[in-house]
Amino acid sequence: MTGATQERAAQLRALMEHVREHASFHGVILVAEQGAPLLCEAIGNAEINADRVRPLTTESMFELASVSKPITALGILRLHLMAKLQLDDLIADWLPELPYPDITVRHLLTHTSGLPDYMQLFAEQWHPEQRAVNADVLDMLIAHRPDPLFAPGERWMYSNTGYIMLAILIERISGQSYADFLSEQIFQTLGMTRTRVYNRRMDPGAVPEDFAWGYVYRLEHGGYVLPDVVPELNYVDYLDGLQGDGMVNSTVMDLLRLDRALYEDRLVPPQLREAMFAPVTLHNGETFDYGLGWLIEQHPQLGQAVSHSGGWPGYATQFKRYIEQDATVILLQNGERGYAYTHQLLHSIEQILAGEPYDIPQPAAQPAIISLTLADYEPLLGDYQITDEQGQSIGVTVYTAHDQLYMRLGNNMTLGLLPLSNLRFYEQQTSTELEFSTAEAGKSMQFVWYEPDSENVAHRVE
Repeated sequence: MTGATQERAAQLRALMEHVREHASFHGVILVAEQGAPLLCEAIGNAEINADRVRPLTTESMFELASVSKPITALGILRLHLMAKLQLDDLIADWLPELPYPDITVRHLLTHTSGLPDYMQLFAEQWHPEQRAVNADVLDMLIAHRPDPLFAPGERWMYSNTGYIMLAILIERISGQSYADFLSEQIFQTLGMTRTRVYNRRMDPGAVPEDFAWGYVYRLEHGGYVLPDVVPELNYVDYLDGLQGDGMVNSTVMDLLRLDRALYEDRLVPPQLREAMFAPVTLHNGETFDYGLGWLIEQHPQLGQAVSHSGGWPGYATQFKRYIEQDATVILLQNGERGYAYTHQLLHSIEQILAGEPYDIPQPAAQPAIISLTLADYEPLLGDYQITDEQGQSIGVTVYTAHDQLYMRLGNNMTLGLLPLSNLRFYEQQTSTELEFSTAEAGKSMQFVWYEPDSENVAHRVE
């Protein structure tokens, strides 16, 4: 280890002392250069219950959420290398019953298929006492035929549905289960012995050794609880049987093994690796910085980087590879309290890797929640329209239930709003705040949603 490398390792250890003091990060962090860890630390607990508190270790297994997507994409690329499919083949060759024509394998991989959001469909049509599996997503699309979001290749829009379809393709083409195919083609090949496809609520077997249970922080519960006890997060139970867009479980060291393999030819040859990390081109000639399962960016100091993040109630994950520097950052969390702190932490790590002075992440202040009555909420209730960064309009309904204020997004995701004042509210799932305008003729006409990097205005729809 060179002097400069030793200095970076020392800075990372010093940074972790602040992180431990803040108690805002619960998970495992790995930072490596040329495959050699500069830092690998576990902070917080893997299991919290009345009988025991079990601490995390650097070998703890986490649900990866959407960091599963690059692994699903690798499964498809393995089929391509086995001459089982071409990336521009129509998926109708294997999914003729899917009522959305002209979609290719590449469209699914690059989030350009235009398939409708299955989470919205299930929130509207599914019976939450039943747990869904991938075949149910296909059956629901066939039965209800929600409109496509756009024509294939016309636009880019992140699609969990697309990656469910990729998992179904893997099974139909290979003749194996999604889990068995990934195990045989990727995990066993790379010695990823602590990696598996695992649906905790659906799987009747024993919980894996050193498993990191996922917790959400809820003020009304006085701290960390399993998402299963939070009513608005009930989808973690009825969607637990799905695979492809999530449900790969792994450790930081196994993901480092995957990182190393992506510099070699064991999984994919150089030409295909280049295609993996190339921006997708839309029909109009524009490009979007997402390849075959990876987000792509040009870091101003560290050069080309490819990454994927994941978020699901109880888990927040980040797998980032700085290809030009051969550096790797992996953050696996099972108790996130705020996106902003994790974002700051990643930025601080990048500053250290770039040899720059680094900032200390600052934990958010504990919000001071007040009590309001249903009458106080009345002027805020109703339908609003918000425009996202891509110019798409999203419907938002603000309503009350169980004496609490909620907002339901157009995809039927429900977020609870805790009052900071009569007009300002805190949303725990995203650790963001909203502020409604003063009522006019008994109604608030708009609200501002303050997110870490943006402010979005929603206007009332009469």
